[in-house]
Amino acid sequence: MNEEKLEPDFIDEELDYSGRPFDYRDMDSSTCMICEQDPAIKQKLRENLKTLNYNVVEPNTYKEAHKFTTFQTFNVIVVDEAFDLGKDGVNQMLQYLAGLDMSIRRQIFVVLVSSTFATLDYMNTLNKSVNLIINKEEISEIGMILKREMEENEYFYHVFKDFQRKLGKS
Repeated sequence: MNEEKLEPDFIDEELDYSGRPFDYRDMDSSTCMICEQDPAIKQKLRENLKTLNYNVVEPNTYKEAHKFTTFQTFNVIVVDEAFDLGKDGVNQMLQYLAGLDMSIRRQIFVVLVSSTFATLDYMNTLNKSVNLIINKEEISEIGMILKREMEENEYFYHVFKDFQRKLGKS
């Protein structure tokens, strides 16, 4: 009797799961990635987001953040305007998020932490392709502001997200 190897060839290759931001999490839990290099601001963000029951991951570089996004579609991504700037001075994380397919991008609430723009500056949120801007001076209020703005965002995109679910694209 001819016994052939029934396992696919790709099993022999090692898959790199080191970029997974979470080992295990409840599917109903919300996730957040904080792309911030200032430890004081990062701590305030972490504390406020954990009180809102978010599972938080904190990459130190763009490369690490990008790796996390390949394994996880985050509910919220908080990005500092100066997070791991590239050689050309461009925020690579914001550039990556702006280039995402619309069906994926609409699932993510992107917050820009800025020292130059005012909190809730809607013209610049549109210009920067983010959902919310929070000035660094008002970072301690992020919990209240984020909750209110996410509810408004959910209300605004409810029909779109419902339609995407029915089409099987989310």
